[in-house]
Amino acid sequence: MMKLYYHNRRAAALSGILVLLLPIFFPSLFAPLGYASPSIVSEWNAPKPRHLPLLKSALRRQTSNGLQSDLWTPLADQGWKPCIASTSSPTLPSQSQGYVQVFLDGGLNQQRMGICDAVAIAKILNATLVIPYLEVNPVWQDTSSFKDIFDVDHFINALKDDISIVREVPEEYSWSTREYYATAIRATRIKAAPIHASANWYLENVLPILQSSGIAAISPFSHRLAFDNMPMDIQRLRCKVNFQALVFVPHVRALGDALVERLRNPPSKSESLGEKYRGEATDAKDKQGMGKFVVLHLRFDKDMAAHSACDFGGGKAEKLALAKYRQVIWQGRVLNSQFTDEELRSQGRCPLTPEEIGLLLAALGFDNSTRLYLASHKVFGGEARISTLRKLFPLMEDKKSLASAEERAQIKGKASLLAAVDYHVSMHSDIFISASPGNMHNAMVGHRTYNNLKTIRPNMALLGQLFLNKSMVWSEFQQAVVEGHKNRQGETRLRKPKQSIYTYPATDCMCHA
Repeated sequence: MMKLYYHNRRAAALSGILVLLLPIFFPSLFAPLGYASPSIVSEWNAPKPRHLPLLKSALRRQTSNGLQSDLWTPLADQGWKPCIASTSSPTLPSQSQGYVQVFLDGGLNQQRMGICDAVAIAKILNATLVIPYLEVNPVWQDTSSFKDIFDVDHFINALKDDISIVREVPEEYSWSTREYYATAIRATRIKAAPIHASANWYLENVLPILQSSGIAAISPFSHRLAFDNMPMDIQRLRCKVNFQALVFVPHVRALGDALVERLRNPPSKSESLGEKYRGEATDAKDKQGMGKFVVLHLRFDKDMAAHSACDFGGGKAEKLALAKYRQVIWQGRVLNSQFTDEELRSQGRCPLTPEEIGLLLAALGFDNSTRLYLASHKVFGGEARISTLRKLFPLMEDKKSLASAEERAQIKGKASLLAAVDYHVSMHSDIFISASPGNMHNAMVGHRTYNNLKTIRPNMALLGQLFLNKSMVWSEFQQAVVEGHKNRQGETRLRKPKQSIYTYPATDCMCHA
């Protein structure tokens, strides 16, 4: 009898262990539970609001007309204007030194900077640039090429007086491919270009290869050209590429324009997607922001969340999921992991959650009639994570809500084209704000500075400290936010040494009016 008793207990214990292990080995069976009820195995548990008292006050907020008016008022003339004309007459070399190839990794905005640098290096070397090759993004798995994203004809024509550009390498160099350089060490591939290399480095190390072989392939290439001690003509050429030569393909611009129109003139309930949109007479007609919209770049994907090493309120399951992701992608090497969550937040090193960016916008004076366009790829936590933000801003839209499936067909599943549409809409918005610094934020700050457009830069350190203070009431929070963002709404800032020309185009590419 005792033997049978212990046998049954052992069987029960093994069954219990098996039940606990099932979700780990067969997570798809348990995925739906993460949306409906708490689970120790789902990384998608909907986190509870972390700032509930502030959230409740924000939902009851009243916004003064004066605060609204200040928000939507365009930037005043700051005394700067675009200035990218060459200081000397553009001249092409009588004879090209050879062909320069570059292989660009990263997302859309990192590749954009690399393209600008590639043009500059071709100019420095008196070489012919081959249309840059875009690597497959390891995170988003996007295979889009240069011609899929950018208008090649416009690119070549805009720069025809500055450098020679070819779409592909000539037949005699057809062997110079990405696959060729991946198989062995090749004399024509430059792997040793240092971060922020000088113009002289390229003249000393790349020009001889061009002269001897007729072609040089530079890879890796991201951030391989310095921002300082460059001739003014080179600096202005970089800005010319960024702000004039790089134009998205027509179908991306057309979809972007359609989204902008629909944001400015919301459809009536009887209209369907894809039809011509007309303005709707509503009670909001007298609002200060009628016909205006804000673009929010919600940089809150899993890759970013894992790399930040911050706690986002998803509990033990979320922490385990992010820790596993870090181990797989970076072998656990994350610089921020040596600090506590409180330390990271007080230093402003934690990206704002959708809840936190919503509270920031509410404190600045945006109300529930504000039209908000969400520029984002895939939000970590899905709709459950965004729900608090949507409560604060019920008129929040994105590509999926504004465009039909047919309109989105050409960009579906292509991260670079999705980002390109968001970039286009962002450049046509009244206000742009990003939930955390990054390549999109930096690109927008620079491009909108160049066009004197309003861009709110969150004071990350201030916000981190405010959100750590659990006893703060709404009036104190709002006052601190407004005071802390008075001079962070698009004022032109001059570039300092080592800073990016693409984020701070003044004074290299902007002149006093």
